Amino acid sequence: MSHPEGAGTSRIGSGRRRLGVVVGAVVLVGAGGWFAGTQVQSPADAAAAHQAPKAGPVTVAVVRQSLTASVVATGSVEFASPRPLSLAGPVGSGASSGADGSEGAEQRVTKAPVAGTKIKEGDVLMTVNGRPVFALGGSVPMYRAMGPGSSGDDVTQLQKALQRLGFDPGSISGTYGQGTASAVAAWYKSKGYDAQEPSTSDQQQLGSLEQAVSAAQEALLTTDSASPAGSSSEGGSSASPSPQSSTDQQVHEIQVKSAQKALDLANDALSSFKASYGTKVPAGEVVFLPKLPARLDKVSVKTGDTPSGQIGTVTSSDVVVQAAVPGTDAQLLRHGMTARLTTADGKSATGTVDVVADGSGSDSSSGADSSATAPAATGETDSAAGSDSTAAVQVRITVPEPGPLAGEAEAAVKVTIKVGASDGKVLTVPMAAIHTSSDGRARVQVAHGDTVTDVHVTVGLSAAGIVEVKPAGGTLKAGERVVVGE
Repeated sequence: MSHPEGAGTSRIGSGRRRLGVVVGAVVLVGAGGWFAGTQVQSPADAAAAHQAPKAGPVTVAVVRQSLTASVVATGSVEFASPRPLSLAGPVGSGASSGADGSEGAEQRVTKAPVAGTKIKEGDVLMTVNGRPVFALGGSVPMYRAMGPGSSGDDVTQLQKALQRLGFDPGSISGTYGQGTASAVAAWYKSKGYDAQEPSTSDQQQLGSLEQAVSAAQEALLTTDSASPAGSSSEGGSSASPSPQSSTDQQVHEIQVKSAQKALDLANDALSSFKASYGTKVPAGEVVFLPKLPARLDKVSVKTGDTPSGQIGTVTSSDVVVQAAVPGTDAQLLRHGMTARLTTADGKSATGTVDVVADGSGSDSSSGADSSATAPAATGETDSAAGSDSTAAVQVRITVPEPGPLAGEAEAAVKVTIKVGASDGKVLTVPMAAIHTSSDGRARVQVAHGDTVTDVHVTVGLSAAGIVEVKPAGGTLKAGERVVVGE
């Protein structure tokens, strides 16, 4: 059998190539097995490889910086010294008579007070039955009508107020006399009103009393002019009177004395009535307020209402901010500290800490030394603050110049009170770095590589979780790292 030329050589080359492929495959399989074998781990080796590294302490650097401590709280803008406002009695001559003396008129508000009004001395707050209700300065509340013959501290207040308004009542005696009555009449007239003069019933009573005096005088004269029978003998006889004439004389004397006594009583009644007769200030026509000017904060009546009970609330025109501060922060506050007050829209003003309520809830504004520094933070629990030192404490802040806050009643404000500042730059660490030793001394733990060293420190001002420290044994430098956790 014949073969083409070169056929044997081709078969030999082809076999060699197949042998090379087989050898290469064996080599690759062997290499893959070797690589796989190097990557296989036992369960124990795998668990060991996944264990977390040994934990070390968490540290932060000691920083030298200036430190300012502040108490921050939320407060509300209010007006100071709120007090209820009411009338002490009827306006005019009484509930059963009108301002003109007409009978049967009920007490009705004819011009209602307006909330937000600024009240000055002598202003008319409202009118009732067309009569004014005035505001005057004084600490003694109005509690009665004042008129001729009245005396007391309330009359003294009235006289002083009239004098301030430019109406001279004469001497400030505390007794309502003709000078006071004239000043009251002039004051009312300046405001466009007539002062309360005697009512029709008063005038009628005065007439009746005057008639009683006249009748008593006439009776006395008639009785005195009537001679008892036989009281004298004709021709000037000096003979002794008979027993009958003596008895008549005694009866006559008794009648004269009785008539005189009746006249005295009538005169006393007239004098007593006249002492209180004249220009008066009805109980409902004046409201004394301890401080003026004031602000009419709220109104409880409207036109047509009967002005009984509370008619509104009056406040001082002074602006204050009431804030609730945690007890631990309140311990840092002192009377006279400066407070920065900021509204949500960026308006701001400056105030002064006036009152910090004590632990019992009562106010304390004794004027504690405002230069006192804030207590040092020690990292220890303050047991003196009571069992709940975080309970809210009420703080009142006065605002002498409210500026934009004057029209922000009931608005919420951010209150920032600076309670202390460091003397220049000081060493500071986080509060978490402060530890207390068994002997009560404060210390920090300073880390140097794997070594941790205790350094006792004196703790000073603290603010926002950062506290001032001074080494009290050993050394402590800025940049060193202190332990704050594990």
